[in-house]
Amino acid sequence: MKRRRRRRLAIGFASAAVSDINITPMVDVLLCLLILVMVIQPGLLKGLDIQVPPVETGLALAADAPRDQIILHVASGPAYAINSIEVPADQLEQRIREVFQGRGRKVLFLKGAEDVRYEDVVRAADVAKAAGIRVVGLVPRDKD
Repeated sequence: MKRRRRRRLAIGFASAAVSDINITPMVDVLLCLLILVMVIQPGLLKGLDIQVPPVETGLALAADAPRDQIILHVASGPAYAINSIEVPADQLEQRIREVFQGRGRKVLFLKGAEDVRYEDVVRAADVAKAAGIRVVGLVPRDKD
């Protein structure tokens, strides 16, 4: 019978632990995270669809303004007025529906006062969208 010899591990270079970093798993994880963020990001965007006119072309807001332009004025408080007719806040959506009921063109211009909070203007735009308005346009400030 032949005896089997046990192999002894030589202490030295061949048995030393490899200290190189394996980059492949790290790159795989980073690419997966990047793809996940790219897929989720569009769903997180929230906003309002509002048209803002260029600064050079202002809208005529005087009494000689065309009759087909409906302007919702938002004052501090908040206080609302549709073409200078005051409307209570709890009746705003109903009144906008009444004004635009027979109109084919559902465009509302929104004008906020200087001291009004941004939240009140956004709330007025939300109410207008809920009332069936297709396009909400913001009226720029007067050049003074």
